[in-house]
Amino acid sequence: MEIATQAIEGGFVDPVFDAQTVFRAVMDAMARPGTLQPLPVFARPPAPLSATAGAIALALCDNDTPIWLDLVLQAPAAVKSWLGFHTGAPLAHTPADAHFALIATPAEMMALDGFSQGTQDYPDRSTTLILQVSDLVSGAPLLLEGPGIETTVTIAPAQMPRHFVEQWKQNNQRFPRGVDIILATPEGVACLPRTTRIKTMEA
Repeated sequence: MEIATQAIEGGFVDPVFDAQTVFRAVMDAMARPGTLQPLPVFARPPAPLSATAGAIALALCDNDTPIWLDLVLQAPAAVKSWLGFHTGAPLAHTPADAHFALIATPAEMMALDGFSQGTQDYPDRSTTLILQVSDLVSGAPLLLEGPGIETTVTIAPAQMPRHFVEQWKQNNQRFPRGVDIILATPEGVACLPRTTRIKTMEA
């Protein structure tokens, strides 16, 4: 009974307005990589799915977009029930089948090339990764360049994988294929589209 209640509660209060607001924030963040687009709390999903990541899932996912959950999010039945009830999205059997991947512990996530890369003809059939991070300032600094960035932008997302910069360079090389990343923080969203180039500050 507890899981059933958790599955129903905590969704958008005003589904159309809330979804549009979250969608616009994600689109703005994609257009201006590395900038934080503030988001109020629109959703209250079961832990350990964060409020921001949950709201992004509600805005972007539907019954045509299979979702992959990392091990931390797969464990509690309440998370799967909540996503299923509010989005109708099926769970992907493998990361390569997923349109979206929700990652609660980015530091432990599998390599980027394990997710769907899309095809040359349909590069949009790749996985969009939604990473839960506590902030954009306490991790290793990343220098961003590319479309939507005037010169450079620096962000330092917490809890990123150790070899992320190397993996991202390989992701760039697969263009137009490759994954896109949405960073979900308690304050809002920032994005790393596949067109963004990343350098470490030491380089």
